[in-house]
Amino acid sequence: MLVTGRPPRWIPRIVAGLGVAGTVVCSNGAVLYDAAADRVLHSTAIEPTTLREVTGELRDALPGCSFGVERSTSGAHDRLDQQFIAESAFHRCWPNPDLRIAARDELVGVPVVKLLVMHERMTSAEMAPVAEELIGGRLGVTYSTGAGLLELSAPGVNKAAGLARVAEQLAADPRDVIAFGDMPNDIPMLEWAGHGVAVGNAHPDVRQVADEVTTSNTHDGVATVLERWW
Repeated sequence: MLVTGRPPRWIPRIVAGLGVAGTVVCSNGAVLYDAAADRVLHSTAIEPTTLREVTGELRDALPGCSFGVERSTSGAHDRLDQQFIAESAFHRCWPNPDLRIAARDELVGVPVVKLLVMHERMTSAEMAPVAEELIGGRLGVTYSTGAGLLELSAPGVNKAAGLARVAEQLAADPRDVIAFGDMPNDIPMLEWAGHGVAVGNAHPDVRQVADEVTTSNTHDGVATVLERWW
């Protein structure tokens, strides 16, 4: 199954290419999405009070940063203008046709499934320890690209937690799960799974926690592992 940092609106074209549609763990575990029915099954949000506190503190700690948010709706195509909104500076750094520009007050005014923090002059690895020390246990901090973008979720939300929820529904033992990943947002999932595999071009922290390192994604690393069983 797919376990991704991407939101539900990105999933239909992916499953169309795969030819398989089922439950997808989206937004780093914050959203469970039924791709066949185009229906959000579950979501875990960050509340506005926390959003206001954290964005104010991060703006002081990371001068020049800008914010975007992902909101959960009923499906991939529901209220598209409400799903991904961000400050104008965020849009300048990361132009995206899905994005609607809004003032900070609107960004933090309702619950969101992901808070995005962008910086033009810092890498994600440079930003992450600053955010982690500042935020403490109030939000989870991770990233899936090195290009100055952090992804913040509600406490306890990560890919492992989302996948564990689905595994429980399927009565699947974590020891029977193989998980593949390449970036820090995959680490909890690789540690949770019975066999965690990093692709060869994965982030060094991911390779360190993996049970196995396969070849890169451009050299069929996932298929190389799966062919041992199927």
